[in-house]
Formats: sequence, structure tokens, C-alpha cells
Amino acid sequence: MQPSVKIFTGNSNPALAEKIAKRYGNGLNALGKLKIQKFSDGEFQPVFLESIRGDYVFLVQGTNAPSDNLMELLLMIDAAKRASAGYITAVIPYFGFARQDRKDKPRVAIGSKLVANLLTSAGANRVITMDLHAPQIQGFFDIPVDHLDSSAIFIPYIEQLKLENLTFASPDVGSTNRVREVASYFNAEMVICDKHRKRANEIASMVVIGEVKDRDIVLIDDICDTAGTLSKAANLLKEKGARSVRAFCTHPVFSGKAYENIENSVLEEIVVCDTIPIRPESSKIKVVSVADLFAVAIRNMHENKSITNLFVHSQRRQD
Repeated sequence: MQPSVKIFTGNSNPALAEKIAKRYGNGLNALGKLKIQKFSDGEFQPVFLESIRGDYVFLVQGTNAPSDNLMELLLMIDAAKRASAGYITAVIPYFGFARQDRKDKPRVAIGSKLVANLLTSAGANRVITMDLHAPQIQGFFDIPVDHLDSSAIFIPYIEQLKLENLTFASPDVGSTNRVREVASYFNAEMVICDKHRKRANEIASMVVIGEVKDRDIVLIDDICDTAGTLSKAANLLKEKGARSVRAFCTHPVFSGKAYENIENSVLEEIVVCDTIPIRPESSKIKVVSVADLFAVAIRNMHENKSITNLFVHSQRRQD
């Protein structure tokens, strides 16, 4: 008999975990019973309140701030391993510390490699995540990584907008490959906003490479942190003659003055996923759910089916 599937969550994004469990179906309409016990000094301990012996256990937990979310996930994995779970998959909608993927200056940590080591050492057998800041982070793991692509959600949204003169834009050089794949699907043009930073979260200068006059611009990025880059890129594109500018970002970190920057920008809208729980404090912010995508990935993984069709929509659209 094939082992059963059980889905659990910590405190990082329980609303998304509940949606995933409901979408998964097959009689599983609720999350598994897990309690995070807390001590008076702030220490916490996950406790599974049902048997998971021999089961396929999926732990839905992003590693966004605070760092307690990462520690929760590690303890959940360890508890599942010690409870004799058959197969443990860490479902990480937002993989935090991904921006620390290399030594870009002397004497710094490579945080994403450290997190990969911690997850493996804790006992995870597999990782399912979405839109890593750098796809090569998959190579930091010695266990399988299923890297889902938000284009499966964003492309249908963009199609229903029916923009007349669609052009895609990368807010920085690092997002060029991601944007090119979506642009190739629509057989559309793309431009690049090349930025130079003085320090983290502070842009010194930005220039646009490409023609944007009278175009409907769609900016695409993986992370929106302070929204400084997106706002500056949108304003610059508008100054260069763009007819409209909107943005699609997978992970709404939204720290600092993010909401203020979005509201004061020329962006028509910014579409984000629910990989991180947010309060949409601006009428410009639209949230689309990744629950269906993760539910299908979990089902296919459990049934040993391919999930290639969930990765990247790189083929050109047939008009």
C-alpha cells in the first residue's frame, strides 16, 4: 500500500498551507495536527499530534523573516525524522537568505549554502520551492530540489490584460534570463533597466537599455523588498515615453518604505504571489495564489509523476 500524504505547517504562512491542503484533495481537506509549543523565554518546540510513521510528510514553511521561521522548519524536519516519517519534503514557498548566494565582497557568509546544509543535515529528503533568487542555488543541495516557476501563474494574468503593445522589462541585469523566457512565450520585445547601487537597498543610478516609447511595459522580478528598484524603474520607463507600466513580483517581502514607494510610483498595479503573507495596504497591490501549483507538485511527487510542466513556460505561444 502506498504511504499516505500528510501536510503540516509552522507559523510562517498558515493561510497558504491551508489552501494547499484543500487544493490537494483526495480526501485530505485539512492540515495535519502540529503544535508549536513555546516556553516563557521564547524557545519553541514543534510537536506532531498524530502518527506520521511511514508517511510522506510535507512541511509547508517559508524561511522569510523573522529567522524563527527557519528554525521552526529545521525543528519540524528533525521531529518528523525522529517520528519515523517515511519521506520528508520541505515545501518552502519563499527561500530566505537566497540573496546571499556568493561572496560579492570580502569576509561575508554564503547564507543560502548554509541554509541548504542545515536543511539536509536536519533530515529533509527533498525540497520544493519557487523562484529562487539565483537558480544555481539548487546546486547547493545534495538532495533533489523541485524549482517551481511563477510564470505558470503570471502568464494567464498577463494574457487576460490584452495589452496592445506589450513589452517586457527587467528591473536589473540579474533578472534578464527570467524576463527573456516570459517575453519569448509572448514573442514580445524586452528592455533592461541597468542599475548601480551605492549600498544594499539604495540605488545610485539607473539607465534603460532598449526602446519603450508608446509601449505597455510589464516589469518582472522575483523579489520586491523595499520596492525602490521597481518604483525607480517604473518612473524612468514612464519618463522615456512608456504608455503604461505594471510589475509582477513573486515574493512580496515589502520591508521599509515598500508600501509608500508603491503607492507613490507610476505603476498601474503590482501583482504578487502569496508566498509571503502580506496586508495589501495599497489599491495597486494584487495578490494571486500559488496554492494550486504547489498542490499539483505535491500530488505528482507522491505519485512519482513528472512536474516538468510546472517549471518554466519557455515555449512560444501559438497565436
